[in-house]
Amino acid sequence: MTTIERKAREARKVNLSFAGVADFASLGTRIERKARKTSKANLFFAALAAFALLVVGAARAQPQTATATFAGGCFWSMEHVFDDLPGVVSVTVGYAGGSAKNPSYEQVEMGVTGHAESVQVVFDPKKITYDALLDAYWHNIDPTDGAGQFCDHGTQYRPIIFYADEDQKRLAEQSKAALEQSRRFKRVMPQIVTASTFWRGEEAHQHFYKTHAAQYRMYRAGCGRDARLRELWGKSP
Repeated sequence: MTTIERKAREARKVNLSFAGVADFASLGTRIERKARKTSKANLFFAALAAFALLVVGAARAQPQTATATFAGGCFWSMEHVFDDLPGVVSVTVGYAGGSAKNPSYEQVEMGVTGHAESVQVVFDPKKITYDALLDAYWHNIDPTDGAGQFCDHGTQYRPIIFYADEDQKRLAEQSKAALEQSRRFKRVMPQIVTASTFWRGEEAHQHFYKTHAAQYRMYRAGCGRDARLRELWGKSP
Protein backbone atom coordinates (compact mmCIF):
# COMPACT_ATOMS: atom_id res chain seq x y z
CA MET A 1 0.00 0.00 0.00
CA THR A 2 1.41 3.35 -0.96
CA THR A 3 1.64 6.36 1.25
CA ILE A 4 -1.11 8.06 -0.71
CA GLU A 5 -3.53 5.14 -0.19
CA ARG A 6 -2.88 5.05 3.55
CA LYS A 7 -3.63 8.77 3.86
CA ALA A 8 -6.83 8.36 1.84
CA ARG A 9 -8.03 5.57 4.19
CA GLU A 10 -7.25 7.65 7.27
CA ALA A 11 -9.16 10.58 5.76
CA ARG A 12 -12.17 8.34 5.17
CA LYS A 13 -12.08 7.12 8.80
CA VAL A 14 -11.98 10.70 10.06
CA ASN A 15 -14.92 11.64 7.83
CA LEU A 16 -16.90 8.65 9.05
CA SER A 17 -16.16 9.60 12.64
CA PHE A 18 -17.39 13.17 12.10
CA ALA A 19 -20.46 11.83 10.29
CA GLY A 20 -21.29 9.64 13.30
CA VAL A 21 -20.97 12.61 15.62
CA ALA A 22 -23.19 14.67 13.33
CA ASP A 23 -25.79 11.92 13.17
CA PHE A 24 -25.77 11.61 16.95
CA ALA A 25 -26.19 15.37 17.33
CA SER A 26 -29.07 15.32 14.83
CA LEU A 27 -30.71 12.46 16.72
CA GLY A 28 -30.44 14.42 19.96
CA THR A 29 -32.06 17.44 18.34
CA ARG A 30 -34.93 15.32 17.03
CA ILE A 31 -35.46 13.76 20.47
CA GLU A 32 -35.50 17.20 22.07
CA ARG A 33 -38.06 18.46 19.56
CA LYS A 34 -40.31 15.45 20.17
CA ALA A 35 -39.99 15.96 23.91
CA ARG A 36 -41.07 19.58 23.52
CA LYS A 37 -44.04 18.58 21.37
CA THR A 38 -45.03 15.88 23.87
CA SER A 39 -44.78 18.36 26.72
CA LYS A 40 -47.00 20.85 24.89
CA ALA A 41 -49.51 18.12 24.09
CA ASN A 42 -49.56 17.01 27.71
CA LEU A 43 -50.14 20.58 28.86
CA PHE A 44 -52.97 20.98 26.35
CA PHE A 45 -54.73 17.80 27.43
CA ALA A 46 -54.22 18.67 31.10
CA ALA A 47 -55.81 22.07 30.53
CA LEU A 48 -58.64 20.46 28.58
CA ALA A 49 -59.27 17.97 31.38
CA ALA A 50 -59.27 20.75 33.98
CA PHE A 51 -61.78 22.74 31.91
CA ALA A 52 -64.03 19.68 31.56
CA LEU A 53 -63.98 19.16 35.32
CA LEU A 54 -64.96 22.79 35.86
CA VAL A 55 -67.88 22.48 33.43
CA VAL A 56 -69.09 19.25 35.03
CA GLY A 57 -68.74 20.74 38.50
CA ALA A 58 -70.70 23.84 37.51
CA ALA A 59 -73.43 21.69 35.99
CA ARG A 60 -73.69 19.64 39.14
CA ALA A 61 -73.82 22.77 41.26
CA GLN A 62 -76.84 24.06 39.33
CA PRO A 63 -80.12 22.65 40.68
CA GLN A 64 -82.08 20.61 38.17
CA THR A 65 -85.40 22.44 38.05
CA ALA A 66 -88.83 21.72 36.61
CA THR A 67 -91.77 23.97 35.79
CA ALA A 68 -95.42 23.75 36.79
CA THR A 69 -98.20 26.07 35.66
CA PHE A 70 -101.53 26.62 37.39
CA ALA A 71 -104.57 28.86 36.98
CA GLY A 72 -106.74 29.34 40.04
CA GLY A 73 -108.44 32.68 39.85
CA CYS A 74 -106.65 35.90 40.74
CA PHE A 75 -102.96 35.34 40.10
CA TRP A 76 -101.99 37.61 43.00
CA SER A 77 -103.49 35.06 45.37
CA MET A 78 -102.11 32.00 43.57
CA GLU A 79 -98.59 33.44 43.61
CA HIS A 80 -98.90 33.78 47.35
CA VAL A 81 -99.70 30.04 47.63
CA PHE A 82 -96.43 28.81 46.15
CA ASP A 83 -93.98 31.59 46.94
CA ASP A 84 -92.84 30.36 50.33
CA LEU A 85 -92.92 26.60 49.78
CA PRO A 86 -89.49 25.03 50.43
CA GLY A 87 -88.04 23.84 47.14
CA VAL A 88 -89.81 26.43 45.01
CA VAL A 89 -87.21 28.49 43.15
CA SER A 90 -89.47 31.19 41.69
CA VAL A 91 -93.08 32.07 41.00
CA THR A 92 -94.11 34.29 38.09
CA VAL A 93 -97.59 35.61 37.34
CA GLY A 94 -98.81 35.78 33.77
CA TYR A 95 -101.27 34.47 31.23
CA ALA A 96 -101.75 31.00 29.73
CA GLY A 97 -104.31 29.00 27.80
CA GLY A 98 -105.14 31.57 25.15
CA SER A 99 -104.36 32.15 21.50
CA ALA A 100 -103.31 35.80 21.34
CA LYS A 101 -99.61 36.62 21.46
CA ASN A 102 -98.17 38.69 24.27
CA PRO A 103 -101.52 39.71 25.78
CA SER A 104 -101.81 42.63 28.16
CA TYR A 105 -103.56 42.57 31.52
CA GLU A 106 -106.35 44.77 30.15
CA GLN A 107 -106.93 42.43 27.19
CA VAL A 108 -107.05 39.34 29.40
CA GLU A 109 -109.43 41.04 31.85
CA MET A 110 -111.79 41.81 28.98
CA GLY A 111 -111.92 38.07 28.25
CA VAL A 112 -111.06 38.49 24.56
CA THR A 113 -107.77 36.55 24.38
CA GLY A 114 -108.81 33.20 25.84
CA HIS A 115 -106.09 33.37 28.50
CA ALA A 116 -106.49 32.68 32.18
CA GLU A 117 -104.56 34.45 34.91
CA SER A 118 -101.88 31.91 35.81
CA VAL A 119 -98.72 31.31 37.77
CA GLN A 120 -95.59 29.58 36.56
CA VAL A 121 -93.75 27.76 39.33
CA VAL A 122 -90.10 26.78 38.92
CA PHE A 123 -89.15 24.17 41.51
CA ASP A 124 -86.41 21.74 42.50
CA PRO A 125 -87.88 18.21 42.30
CA LYS A 126 -85.28 17.00 44.81
CA LYS A 127 -86.73 19.34 47.42
CA ILE A 128 -90.42 19.41 46.59
CA THR A 129 -92.51 17.05 44.48
CA TYR A 130 -95.07 17.90 41.85
CA ASP A 131 -97.60 16.06 44.02
CA ALA A 132 -96.92 18.55 46.81
CA LEU A 133 -97.53 21.44 44.43
CA LEU A 134 -100.81 19.84 43.35
CA ASP A 135 -101.87 19.47 46.97
CA ALA A 136 -101.14 23.15 47.60
CA TYR A 137 -103.10 24.06 44.48
CA TRP A 138 -106.23 22.07 45.37
CA HIS A 139 -106.35 23.43 48.91
CA ASN A 140 -106.26 27.03 47.70
CA ILE A 141 -109.00 26.97 45.09
CA ASP A 142 -112.72 26.24 44.96
CA PRO A 143 -112.85 22.95 43.02
CA THR A 144 -116.61 23.25 42.53
CA ASP A 145 -116.43 26.36 40.36
CA GLY A 146 -115.19 25.94 36.80
CA ALA A 147 -116.25 29.37 35.53
CA GLY A 148 -114.23 31.51 37.92
CA GLN A 149 -112.93 31.59 41.48
CA PHE A 150 -114.41 33.22 44.55
CA CYS A 151 -115.47 36.79 43.68
CA ASP A 152 -113.78 36.73 40.27
CA HIS A 153 -115.87 35.39 37.41
CA GLY A 154 -115.20 34.82 33.74
CA THR A 155 -113.01 32.60 31.59
CA GLN A 156 -109.94 34.60 32.59
CA TYR A 157 -110.38 33.23 36.12
CA ARG A 158 -111.20 29.62 35.24
CA PRO A 159 -109.17 26.97 37.16
CA ILE A 160 -106.70 24.95 35.07
CA ILE A 161 -103.78 22.64 35.69
CA PHE A 162 -101.36 22.93 32.77
CA TYR A 163 -99.15 19.86 32.47
CA ALA A 164 -95.64 20.09 30.99
CA ASP A 165 -95.17 16.37 30.28
CA GLU A 166 -96.85 12.99 30.58
CA ASP A 167 -95.73 12.53 34.19
CA GLN A 168 -97.37 15.79 35.24
CA LYS A 169 -100.49 14.85 33.29
CA ARG A 170 -100.71 11.47 35.03
CA LEU A 171 -100.18 12.95 38.49
CA ALA A 172 -102.68 15.75 37.89
CA GLU A 173 -105.32 13.31 36.67
CA GLN A 174 -104.69 11.03 39.63
CA SER A 175 -105.04 13.89 42.10
CA LYS A 176 -108.30 15.02 40.50
CA ALA A 177 -109.64 11.47 40.45
CA ALA A 178 -108.75 11.01 44.12
CA LEU A 179 -110.65 14.18 44.99
CA GLU A 180 -113.68 13.03 42.99
CA GLN A 181 -113.60 9.60 44.58
CA SER A 182 -113.46 11.13 48.06
CA ARG A 183 -116.96 12.53 47.38
CA ARG A 184 -116.03 15.58 49.39
CA PHE A 185 -117.46 17.77 46.63
CA LYS A 186 -120.38 17.20 44.28
CA ARG A 187 -118.22 18.18 41.33
CA VAL A 188 -114.53 18.86 40.64
CA MET A 189 -114.32 21.35 37.80
CA PRO A 190 -110.69 22.38 37.09
CA GLN A 191 -109.45 21.45 33.63
CA ILE A 192 -106.24 19.51 33.00
CA VAL A 193 -104.68 20.60 29.72
CA THR A 194 -101.30 20.60 28.04
CA ALA A 195 -99.18 23.65 28.77
CA SER A 196 -99.18 26.28 26.04
CA THR A 197 -97.13 29.46 25.84
CA PHE A 198 -96.91 31.24 29.17
CA TRP A 199 -96.79 35.00 28.82
CA ARG A 200 -95.15 36.83 31.72
CA GLY A 201 -97.38 39.43 33.28
CA GLU A 202 -96.50 43.07 33.74
CA GLU A 203 -94.00 43.93 36.46
CA ALA A 204 -96.65 45.76 38.49
CA HIS A 205 -98.38 42.40 39.07
CA GLN A 206 -95.29 40.41 40.07
CA HIS A 207 -95.43 39.73 43.84
CA PHE A 208 -98.29 42.19 44.14
CA TYR A 209 -99.23 40.78 47.54
CA LYS A 210 -95.85 42.01 48.81
CA THR A 211 -95.38 45.25 46.89
CA HIS A 212 -98.97 46.42 47.51
CA ALA A 213 -99.64 44.53 50.73
CA ALA A 214 -102.42 46.77 52.10
CA GLN A 215 -104.27 46.90 48.79
CA TYR A 216 -103.95 43.13 48.41
CA ARG A 217 -105.30 42.44 51.91
CA MET A 218 -108.33 44.64 51.21
CA TYR A 219 -108.97 42.81 47.94
CA ARG A 220 -108.61 39.37 49.50
CA ALA A 221 -110.90 40.17 52.42
CA GLY A 222 -113.51 41.74 50.16
CA CYS A 223 -113.36 38.76 47.81
CA GLY A 224 -114.20 36.37 50.64
CA ARG A 225 -111.47 33.96 49.55
CA ASP A 226 -110.36 32.87 53.02
CA ALA A 227 -113.91 32.41 54.28
CA ARG A 228 -114.79 30.23 51.31
CA LEU A 229 -111.60 28.20 51.68
CA ARG A 230 -112.43 27.50 55.34
CA GLU A 231 -115.89 26.42 54.26
CA LEU A 232 -114.44 24.07 51.63
CA TRP A 233 -111.38 22.71 53.40
CA GLY A 234 -111.99 23.35 57.08
CA LYS A 235 -109.14 25.73 57.76
CA SER A 236 -107.55 28.89 56.45
CA PRO A 237 -104.62 28.35 54.04
